[in-house]
Amino acid sequence: MTNRFEFTGTPVPKPRMTRADNWKKRPIVEKYWTFKDKINIQAKKQNFVLGRAYKVTFVMPLPKSISAKEKAKRLGQAHVIRPDLDNMLKSLNDTLMKEDSGVFYVVCQKMWGEEGKIIVENLPECLDLS
Repeated sequence: MTNRFEFTGTPVPKPRMTRADNWKKRPIVEKYWTFKDKINIQAKKQNFVLGRAYKVTFVMPLPKSISAKEKAKRLGQAHVIRPDLDNMLKSLNDTLMKEDSGVFYVVCQKMWGEEGKIIVENLPECLDLS
């Protein structure tokens, strides 16, 4: 079992779903289910199991439409627009855990990068939080 997991692909937040999504097949919900499948495949290949304490970085891809100067300015900086960090974290937990009530410590950030990815590192459960 590895302590670090790197998912290549753009992170997808958890959408608000209703019972109607069973037959309506909204594009955002379809995108979310595809994302979950891809994460699970990559996690199994990397032999990764999400722990109860972890650090996660969501790297959001820079838009192709912005200038090279703007790209250089944003690269590695905080991503402070939608999608919301909490919905992305919810998506990750729901994908990699059967029951996420045991999670007790998460360090989470969202930043700009060349391409989308998620980097997760399990932390020791004997953290000194004082």
